Amino acid sequence: MNADRLGIAAAGNWVIDHVKVVDVYPQQDNLANILSVSHGNGGAPYNVLKDLARLGSGFPLEGIGLLGADPDGDSIIADCGRCAIGTAQLARTPDAPTSFTDVMTVRATGRRTFFHHRGANALFDLPQIDPERIRARIFHLGYLLLLDRLDLPSATHGTRAAELLATLSARGIKTSIDVVSEDSGRFATVVTPALRHTDFCILNELEAERTTGIPTRSEGRIDRAAVATAAARLLEHGVRAWVVVHFPEGGYALSADGTAHFQPSVNLPADQIDGTAGAGDAFCAGVLHGLHEGAAMSDALRLAVCTAAASLRDVTCSEGIGSIHDVLQLGETFGFQPGNP
Repeated sequence: MNADRLGIAAAGNWVIDHVKVVDVYPQQDNLANILSVSHGNGGAPYNVLKDLARLGSGFPLEGIGLLGADPDGDSIIADCGRCAIGTAQLARTPDAPTSFTDVMTVRATGRRTFFHHRGANALFDLPQIDPERIRARIFHLGYLLLLDRLDLPSATHGTRAAELLATLSARGIKTSIDVVSEDSGRFATVVTPALRHTDFCILNELEAERTTGIPTRSEGRIDRAAVATAAARLLEHGVRAWVVVHFPEGGYALSADGTAHFQPSVNLPADQIDGTAGAGDAFCAGVLHGLHEGAAMSDALRLAVCTAAASLRDVTCSEGIGSIHDVLQLGETFGFQPGNP
């Protein structure tokens, strides 16, 4: 990587999560009881950067995005200040509120349902990003399919997001992307153009399946052979260094030179799980930390699954995460799931 650069910049969806723990997820027209309410960070850049800060990564962190001129936006700026996340490229707009999500989490299962308002994120576009001011070694963009302006077509690169990634790559910045789990047919037109300008593609098994058309589960179980095939297909579409696919059972990484690693997830007891919101971004933060530090991918994946496990211990996306030592200790304490799910 470019030794003259340092740190991780993350751009895309900045969200305030309004997390409500409910006793049951109701059928339409029925009632559920809200047992608790909390507020926290949401969206790929906010989650990843805050997770890295909580891990104690020690390198510069930079936030890039668009917030509303409202209390939720003020809250994000203040939180970034507490976490030493740079906010010079977190712009504000009076034209839309800060994006928010109502996260309904079922107490007994930790399963969550999202009701999302795009808000200012729908206006986030290339003019809000100044590549010359980005000093980071790695630039992470998420979530594709949920960035209205950057998902639009580009005459030169397929999409405006792909155009952005190409510009940053030309400046010697390593690029990383994540995708939202959307049930649509837009993956080929929105995600695929970005892959040619991406060094690290980090996504879950359903997103890999919808991008490649290769089913990744069989009878409810992860199909590791299919995940490997989907990862190879993403590399064929242009990813330059690593494809990393995460799923509840663990994580799989495949490099452009054919090197592969599988890491089972932490065997975290059910009574330790309060919510699953943010687990994918926590996994991503672990991978990006390892990549930034030049760690072996096997070590990066172990940190990733341990960070994801830590995030499960709180209903918010990041409050369950401690230092690198603390999250790795979860693997030592509880062990890992069987290696061949």
